[in-house]
Amino acid sequence: MPRRLATTSLPLLLALAPLPLLAQGRDSASAAPRAAECPSCAEWNAPHDPFRIHGNSYYVGTHGLGAILITSPAGHVLIDGGLPESAPRIAASVRALGFRVEDIRLILNSHAHWDHAGGIAELQRASDATVAATAWSARVLEQGRSVPGDPQYSIALAYPAVRDVRVVADGDTLRVGPIVLTAHVTAGHTPGGTSWSWRSCEGDRCLDLVYADSQTPVSADDFQFTRNDSYPSALQDFARGLAALEGMRCDVLLTPHPGASRLWERVAAGTLVDGEACRRYAAAARQAVARRAAAEARRP
Repeated sequence: MPRRLATTSLPLLLALAPLPLLAQGRDSASAAPRAAECPSCAEWNAPHDPFRIHGNSYYVGTHGLGAILITSPAGHVLIDGGLPESAPRIAASVRALGFRVEDIRLILNSHAHWDHAGGIAELQRASDATVAATAWSARVLEQGRSVPGDPQYSIALAYPAVRDVRVVADGDTLRVGPIVLTAHVTAGHTPGGTSWSWRSCEGDRCLDLVYADSQTPVSADDFQFTRNDSYPSALQDFARGLAALEGMRCDVLLTPHPGASRLWERVAAGTLVDGEACRRYAAAARQAVARRAAAEARRP
């Protein structure tokens, strides 16, 4: 069963036995979705060179799926693990930056779908890191498959199960050495969706970074956000989460799908810093949720 994580600290002295690194070309073949099941997965998993975002924060994901590494001498934090077949690429990006996968102490998740949590189990095995998530997400991660209440339940693909997930709640702070992250429950896309905020400094310039969870009302055809028994608070959860994102200190916005925050356009333009990005992201999501609710109201 998921275990509740202490609110203000995370044990740092994990017993790390030497573990083999992930093979660079290895796929989790039994869990990797077939092209017919996930036509976007090949594009999402296209490689991308890792790079520094600011200070001790780095992008280590693929071109279509975000993964963030936050580093310190006491150990590192990784947010999201992409697809099952993304794990070797994320590990290779960590190494390419000069860091060790084995030094990752904590792995976090935005939401427990196969395209953002699929690689976590393999990355956990390679690092022996603690994995932390909200209670709903912890249940899904430990099963490796979605459960009723997920708007995408009937179409969500399975992925390798994660062991011993520790539970965090809204507002909890997690620490690895000098790294301090705050969990913000921003549900709606899934009942356990979580955004993460932290501060990274480069010299005397410190920025507030936010990894904002997906806020899109995407679902299987048999799910309606306005009337369903499995997730009756979906619209209220969207509203609460979007209000939270609007109120965050947010110098740099990052998202599980980089395209949702126009990351590559911003990188090309050299304009990663944008104090209004979180508010715009929330405003666009609020409009999308309203359109979805209106469309459902017109259904018979």
